[in-house]
Amino acid sequence: MAVFLSPVGGAAAQFFTNSGVVLSGGKLYTYAAGTTTPKATYTSSSGATAHTNPIILDSAGRVPGGEIWLSVSPYKFALYTSTDVLIATYDNISGVGAAEFQVQNFTGTGSQTVFTLSSASLGENFTFVYINGVYQQKNTYTVSGTTLTFSTAPPLTSTIEVMFN
Repeated sequence: MAVFLSPVGGAAAQFFTNSGVVLSGGKLYTYAAGTTTPKATYTSSSGATAHTNPIILDSAGRVPGGEIWLSVSPYKFALYTSTDVLIATYDNISGVGAAEFQVQNFTGTGSQTVFTLSSASLGENFTFVYINGVYQQKNTYTVSGTTLTFSTAPPLTSTIEVMFN
């Protein structure tokens, strides 16, 4: 999965209360932008391991592991003290470089193998395909300009998400 470094707490950030005290044990909740629907963030650039939600800050007011990575769609962050007092919210936050990608969704018919993207992709190395949330290996599809071709048709009613640059 493609993930992008978060501009909120992304790398080695330290959080404080409004009076400047280190936010030891603070809580950083992550949601889909504009909602209170929890949304996963990740511990590294591999996107393999999700943070807890909320992320509990360490005694120095930092994220355990020191990094927050985001999927391509935007987030809302809510920062609280350890006693659940709201400090701040930040909405419509995208990872660094995520805005460069376009996202397009399709629904599988069970027989269709060719899909047309809204604009040209730079090819397989700049295209990420997920079927029902599962990343597809590059040997299962090809990309040429605006044409995405699967070697086998995605299943009937499957959700196909294509991120491309």
